[in-house]
Parts: sequence; structure tokens; C-alpha cells
Amino acid sequence: MPLVEALPGVSIEYETFGDPADPAVLLVMGFSAQMIAWHEDFCRALAERGRYVIRYDNRDCGLSTKFDEHPVEVSRFIDAVSSGDIPAARAMAPYTLRDMADDGLGLLTALGIERAHVVGTSMGGMIAQTMAISRPERVLTLTSMMSSTGEPDYGRPSPEAQAVVSSPKPSDREGYIAAAERDLVWGSKRYGDPALLRELAARSYDRAHYPAGAGRQLAAMVLSGPRTDALRRLRVPTLVIHGLDDTLTDPSGGRRTAELVPGARLLLLADMGHDRPRELWPEIIDALETHTRP
Repeated sequence: MPLVEALPGVSIEYETFGDPADPAVLLVMGFSAQMIAWHEDFCRALAERGRYVIRYDNRDCGLSTKFDEHPVEVSRFIDAVSSGDIPAARAMAPYTLRDMADDGLGLLTALGIERAHVVGTSMGGMIAQTMAISRPERVLTLTSMMSSTGEPDYGRPSPEAQAVVSSPKPSDREGYIAAAERDLVWGSKRYGDPALLRELAARSYDRAHYPAGAGRQLAAMVLSGPRTDALRRLRVPTLVIHGLDDTLTDPSGGRRTAELVPGARLLLLADMGHDRPRELWPEIIDALETHTRP
């Protein structure tokens, strides 16, 4: 898988599927997850629908550039935000969601792609929204999946999901893989599969285990604030996909996104949580094919 300089000093690891002559679809992954969480079979299935699919590692994750020189102690950051000391919190954060959005746009530029369909999941949905807001002329369509608007009253996690996402995972390989089963708390109730969670955890650990980046990505999300007014002004064709089983980002986050963006289409999936079960890929890919049709 190649590595390109998307911005000065920021190199992005990426992989492509399909024919470069087809319309480009940029897949943006979520918080602390590597691009391999977009399963190869999912990418190939979308490419077979006549799309040039690009998946990539966000900065501070996978094989892309790490910001080791800016350590973020999560507990100190949360304390600063909770106490209202936003200047102190901002001083800890080396980048924002806008910077992460610019990484994806810079990757497209490096690949010679002027405009693309952008599909983001979870934090990746926030990044994709930011791409469409900041550079609408480069985003053919936006798909925001299992994400939210940055408004604190929407998309809140359940207490159980919050407890899991806030708990650090073991640093050893076996413990890390076993702990992946905790993610079932926000998965599909019907299709959640602990074996698949362990498999992805093992692949992720062996490829590029890097927990230090999570604090900086968290800071970028928290400090970027609500996108309420910007989404109201957005004129990029938008599809919002959300699972009704999602307890990490409550479905109110998806509903609110679709409510704000003029003309947005909302697709709620009854058997999807904060995941993309293989059983639902046909419906998701059908929706993406329709939404990204030239």
C-alpha cells in the first residue's frame, strides 16, 4: 500500500480498488480506527459497481504520519474541557478536524483527483462533513454514516458505550484482542460477531498498534465544535446513514444531520449498530451506488 504526502509534513497511507477512470469514492474512517476497518470485500463490492474506491489511514493512526512530539494526556484534556478552560485544552491539541479534512483532500490532490464522492463513518463522518463545508467544490456528494453534527445534545453515547470507549485497552496483543469483544455493546444486536471483532483487532494490532494517537484525535473532535450553521448552508448532495442499534452515536445524531442539511436523504437501518455488518452491505452499497450516480 503506497504512502503519499498529502500536506507538508503529513504523509497518508492509502489503498485503491477499481478503475481510476470511474468516479472516485473516498472512504474516511472513524476514531482511532485504521483504514482496514473498511473491509477489503466491502471496498471491492463498491468498486464492482463502477466506482474508484480509496481508503486511507487518518493522521495519527495506522501507517500515516504520527504526531509524537505533541503528547495529549486524555485525563488532563478532559479535565480542562470539563472545567471550561478551553484555552488550556486548545494548547494541548496540535490539529483540528479541518486539518484532518485537509489530509483527505490533499490525498485526492496527490492522486490527481479534483472532485470525489466522500463517505465518512463516525469521526470520519465529521471529517467528511468538514470537507464538504470547507471545500464544497471538491465534494461531489457527501455520505455521513453513524455520525453527528458536533452539537452536544445529539448523538450522545449510552452510559454503557461511554464506559467502554473511555476504558483503555490492554497493551499486550492477547489482551487487546480479547478486549475487542467489549465493542459488542454498540454493535448490531442481530449481527454482532465477537469473532469478527477479534479478527479485526488482531490485524490492527499487528499492522500498526498506536494508542497514543487517540488522544489527539479526540481533542480534534471535541475542539472543532458544532457544525450547525455550516450544515444548514451546505448545498452538497447528502446521504445520511445510521443504525437504530447504535449506542455509541445515538441515532439522533444522524437524524439531526439530515434535518440540518437541505435536501439530505436519511437512511435508518434497523439491524445496524455502530458497525457495518456484512449482512447489510448490499443495502448500504445499493444506497451508495444510487447516491453517487453520475
